[in-house]
Order: sequence, then structure tokens, then C-alpha cells
Amino acid sequence: MTDELKKRISAAGQEHLLRFIGQLSPEELTAYTEQLAGVNWEELPRLAAEYVLNRPEISIPADLSPAKFFPLAPADSDMAELYARADAKGAELLKNGKVCCLTVAGGQGTRLGFDGPKGTYPIGPVTGRTLFSYFASSIARAQEKYGKPINWYIMTSPINRQATEEFFRKENFFGLSGENVFFFTQGTMPAFGTGGKLLMSSKSSLALSPDGHGGTLLALRKSGALDKMIADGNEYISYFQVDNPLVPVVSPRFIGMHALEESEMSAIMLSKTNSKEKLGNFCVSGGRTMIIEYSDLPDELAEKRNADGSLAFVAGSPAIHVLSRTFVEKLTSGGTLRLPWHRADKKIGCLDETGTYFTPEEPNGVKLESFIFDALPLANKVMILEGDRAEVFAPTKNATGVDSAESCREMLTARNARRLALAGVEIPRNNDGKVDAVIEIDPARVLDDEDAVGLVNALGLKKILAGEKVAL
Repeated sequence: MTDELKKRISAAGQEHLLRFIGQLSPEELTAYTEQLAGVNWEELPRLAAEYVLNRPEISIPADLSPAKFFPLAPADSDMAELYARADAKGAELLKNGKVCCLTVAGGQGTRLGFDGPKGTYPIGPVTGRTLFSYFASSIARAQEKYGKPINWYIMTSPINRQATEEFFRKENFFGLSGENVFFFTQGTMPAFGTGGKLLMSSKSSLALSPDGHGGTLLALRKSGALDKMIADGNEYISYFQVDNPLVPVVSPRFIGMHALEESEMSAIMLSKTNSKEKLGNFCVSGGRTMIIEYSDLPDELAEKRNADGSLAFVAGSPAIHVLSRTFVEKLTSGGTLRLPWHRADKKIGCLDETGTYFTPEEPNGVKLESFIFDALPLANKVMILEGDRAEVFAPTKNATGVDSAESCREMLTARNARRLALAGVEIPRNNDGKVDAVIEIDPARVLDDEDAVGLVNALGLKKILAGEKVAL
């Protein structure tokens, strides 16, 4: 370890990190030195002062107003014509190979009671197909439909990178070409103790945690993913998170609207079910689009109503985006990305002063993470399009209850039933209107409503029986 690095560490007030270096093997010292060299020591005192020693106050701009969005159903004939042009434009971009997919998949299945990367969790209501299988099969169908390969970028965490890649190899990439699947790892941030000192997970390692999905953008550059996008002619990035199998991996209308509106970063919005629903709120201040978290929006704004009684701040974010590749290039030029950090107080296992590892019973430290939606105010143009919740959003965060594997499977069945009914299939329902069957459709065969009609015609399917479990 060089004297220069030691001086930088000490100047940042973190000399305690050097306490055990005399006890390390040459291999451990080399690895630890490399880890420490990757820390921005000059920036660290500011982070400690702003986010750790002081709890950042949430400042709500005085001019905050609801963001404008394009509604799910066109409001007039001009908008209907615009949507038709967007559908055509999105299909054209897909046929020309201008679109790629990006899945944020750094999480583990811990909250689901599952040991492994969340993407390997079995979510199919009949077959138990995994989350990754849903996305891969949908991408395969999109490639077939539009006649062009679609690159799929998958951001993992340091914890699950190896397991994720092994899973894809075991599944033979779900029939996709391995050349079109690009894994990369999100960055990490060292965890702070509440006194501003960095914590250590061992004598040869800092206590590190993923830097949040905002780190996706910089990781794209550092991993070489941006270079691959440029080489392959990908201009638009369809971004979604791994826990939502209902998401359209590529939406021609969404992509087309992004392009026609010359947006740099676009978003799907969902109409909130109530004023306190746990979705970030799309807002505008100073002409810039931003998201204010549900917990930060003051009650008087959250409850504000329009003249017709509807919520004023109705647009909630399900974290579905389209980004222009050039926008990501611009934000990460020079190999840095300046997004605000968000503080999370956590129980962090670490070493005490004697070098003994312990697991605290109460929060003892602070993790900092960045959120991708904080890039919205940096975009010169933002386009927001309303989505149909029943068609695009079924997050799998918990085992049961709200936003759970249980509710997700029900929503998958409900969407599949709607598509089959659209094609003329008789669907059994309970007295409360819920589907009285469990229905799963292979996404490799059905990407959209048009595909569902084709599948039903090919199978000659007329009716689903009450209580039946059907996998098509």
C-alpha cells in the first residue's frame, strides 16, 4: 500500500481503516489496497457531513406542481393520431434494432423466503417459471415478431453476479443467444458508522453495499455496456426491474412516444389508488420533472384535489423507463455521475475496535444509495405516459399480501384471462368477478393481445373450466 494512499485515507479522517494491515497476508493486502484505492477519499468528508452526521432535510419546492402526462386513452382525435404514429415508430425502431432491454436484478429473494437471486424465483402460477424466464421468453418473442436480435443488459450485484450467470448457463440462456445477454455489476458504496467513520466487514475489507439503482447508469459505462450499445446501434434503452413479470419488455407505443417527443428519459405512470399509495409522485418544479417519494410529499399536497374530485398528484411511478443512450453517455462522461444520495439507517455487521466481528441488534450505521429517478431533472425533455396497472405492474416483493408473489400470480392469471376472453374464450368467474381458474401463458408465444388471438385460433380453444389449471 503506497504512502500516498495512506495519506489520502488519513486526510479523510479514516485512518482507523489501516489498523490491521500489518496482520494481512500479501494476497489480502493487495485486495484491500485495490478496494481502498477505488474510494473517492476527497469526497468522503462531505458525504459524512451531509448525510451521516446530519440527517438531510427534505425540501419541498414552493412551486411544486403535478407533472403532465399522456393519458392511457387518447383524449381527442389528434392524440389518437399521435398514439398511432407512436405505435408505428416504436415498431420501426424495434425492426431496425435500435432498442435494447435493461433489467435491474441486483436483489436477493430474502423477503420472499427464497435463497438466491430474485430473478431465479419461481413466479409462474402453473409452471413455476422464473422471473428471468418471463423476461427472456418475452424478449425471444419480440425478436421473432420484429425480426431483429434484442440485446439484454442485466445488472447484478457483487453478491449475486456469479449465481445469476450460472443460472443462465444452466438454463442455456432460455434459448437466447449468449452474445446478446450482457451481465454487469452495479457499483458499491462503503457503509458509515453513525459517527461518520467507515465500517469494516473484516480486517481486509470495508463494509460495502450496492450503490442503488441510480448506479446503473455509471455501471453501464464502466462495464463496457455503453460501448456495446454503440457498436450494435442500440439507441433506446427499455428499463425495468426484475420483480415485475407483468412489465412489457418492449412497448412499441412507449418507445415510439419517447422518440417522437424527443425525450431523453421517459416514464410510465400509474394512477394512484389513494393519496398515500407507496409510489413516488411525478412532479414539476422550475420546469424540471422530478419524483417526490410518497413519504416526503406533504399531506396537503398528497390530498389535493382537482375540481372534479380526482387527486391532483395522481401520477405514481412503477419504475418503468425508456432512456436514450446518448443521455446516459452525457450523464456519465468523464467516468463520474453526480446524483443525490439517499440515506438508509441499517443494522450493519462489522468489526469492533479490537477486530472482532459483531452483528448489531439496532441500527448502527448508514448506507447511501442513489435512485435512477433522480436523473429525471437532468433530462432536457421528459415524456410520461399512463400505463394500465392491470397490464404492466405486478411487483413481487413479499411472499404474501400486498405486492407479493401471491398477488402477482393472481394478476398474471387475470391478464391472461383478459387476453383469452378478447380472443373469444369463455372464462369462468366467481360471484365477485375474479377468475375461477389459474391460467399461465408462455410469454415466448404471447407478447401482446394480437399474439393471444393467434394462439387461441391455433389451439382452437373455446373454454376454460372452473377450477382448472391451464398452461398454454
